[in-house]
Amino acid sequence: MLKPTPTLDPDLPRRYADFTTLLEALNYAAKGIRGLNFYSPRGELESKNTYSQIRDRSYEIGQRLVHFGIKRHSRVALIAETNEDFVCYFLGCQYAGLLPVPLPLPTSFGGRDGYTEQLHQQMKSCEASAALSAAYMLPLLDEATSGLNMRFVGSPDTFEAQASKSEIKNVKLPEVKPDDLAYLQYSSGSTRFPHGVAVTHKSLMSNCHGIGVNGMDVNDGDRVVSWLPFYHDMGLVGMLISPITCQASTDYIATEAFARRPIQWLKLISKNKGTICSGPTFGYEICARRANSTDLEGLDLSSWRVAGIGADMIRPNVLEIFAETFKDSGFDKRAFMPSYGLAECTLAVSFAPKFVGYEVDLVSEEVLNGNVKSIKEYKKNGNGANYREVVNCGKPLPEYQLEIRDENDVVLGEREIGRIFVKGASVMVGYYMDEEATRQCLSADGWLDTGDIGYMAKGSLYIIGRIKDLIIINGKNHWPHDIEWAVEKLPELRSGDSAAISTPGKNDEEIPTILVQCRKRNEEERIELENRIKSEVQAVIGTTPTVVLVPPRSLPRTSSGKLSRVKARRQYIEGQLS
Repeated sequence: MLKPTPTLDPDLPRRYADFTTLLEALNYAAKGIRGLNFYSPRGELESKNTYSQIRDRSYEIGQRLVHFGIKRHSRVALIAETNEDFVCYFLGCQYAGLLPVPLPLPTSFGGRDGYTEQLHQQMKSCEASAALSAAYMLPLLDEATSGLNMRFVGSPDTFEAQASKSEIKNVKLPEVKPDDLAYLQYSSGSTRFPHGVAVTHKSLMSNCHGIGVNGMDVNDGDRVVSWLPFYHDMGLVGMLISPITCQASTDYIATEAFARRPIQWLKLISKNKGTICSGPTFGYEICARRANSTDLEGLDLSSWRVAGIGADMIRPNVLEIFAETFKDSGFDKRAFMPSYGLAECTLAVSFAPKFVGYEVDLVSEEVLNGNVKSIKEYKKNGNGANYREVVNCGKPLPEYQLEIRDENDVVLGEREIGRIFVKGASVMVGYYMDEEATRQCLSADGWLDTGDIGYMAKGSLYIIGRIKDLIIINGKNHWPHDIEWAVEKLPELRSGDSAAISTPGKNDEEIPTILVQCRKRNEEERIELENRIKSEVQAVIGTTPTVVLVPPRSLPRTSSGKLSRVKARRQYIEGQLS
């Protein structure tokens, strides 16, 4: 019977990404007995891969890529399936001095055309030389690469059939240096067309060190369990590269398998005594919503010490429901560890304190509306209708300088709200082949405008929202997630069912509009739901909105599964959402 790689390795001293390159980190991890394990949707171990086996196959793939004649620094597009093929080709590109470009699977997109168009634009923008996917994906990949100048489009099996092992055994691989680019990470595209973030080996090692030491505090008994996609920075860096650089065994189930059977993630944690398991808020929500008494039987989550939360706005009520649902299964709510990060900083910027759970500030409606710039400290018994709970995302990693600035670039003080700027070793060198987009957010002296609004309190960072999502009605600021969260409290609706936007009206005024996915067909029931939605939104913004009921699964998502309000607004105005 196949057994996963072990959690413990008594003979290999732990190192925390104190390497010059990812390849040096892999070579060190390969000296031990830990590795990566891939599970079926039903929780059966399908593939066990020690880091030694991964290193050997990746090295061979690197030789094949060089032998094939792909020039150094060329881009190789990889459809990021959750399997060892993706991992080994991603690392093989490192050995060959090429830039892997992880690209999403079609599950987050509304249809075939939207998916292939996004892939086409991403590969075109980075001028990819080759593209690889599993055989079943090739019709989509062929469509996406139509008209592009590609040297190879196909599956790993087809590529590896290009040369025998004897033909490549003497191929020499290039030297890889810390300042070389390691890969391109496409941002999720929630507020704009995705840009390829250029990540160096030096940036990657710096961020992985911060994650391993200051964030997760990885120890010898730790084991990672993940469902996060490899095309998203949280999945790629947090749940794949960080475990390699800190020598942790990791268990994976595919993202689409998690979507169908989310409890399998928890069962895998229970079975293998997982300790570090992270996800966005909606991941915890779907687990709590789908759980039933049969699922909870025999489930033991007592080993789970780091329940990381990030990638989207953190909803405290969802975390409370998850903790309550699984408390009898041994889950300790102190395991919750909120964080803040973005692809432009490789991944992580800050982490909340270890094993204290999530902490919140109460932010008044006056502040959220933009009428007051300084945040007062309120006690928990404040009037809940007039305050939003804002989660403490922790202290920045030691590598960063962080400033909150106003619209005139003046640095603000304690509890003053403004734009978040960061500077540090893990900040990107720029968007690949896009100098104009780089100049818009990255200063000459290395300060990154994150595009997020927040404040500092007692050294910790609190996030209010993204500036580009802000809705301004009658001179007042309104944050879309506040509106969406109010609407999604209605029993018929689920998280992600709504999109709060503004639409143009007469005399250049902006009209508050809420798009809501509706499963009801009865006209009277739809009208009744519309009226309740209007009431909920009016309580938040003080004016009656336009409510538009749209079909289920019609609101557009980014590649990482987040709601794309920008795209939803455009589709609605263009008449594509009815």
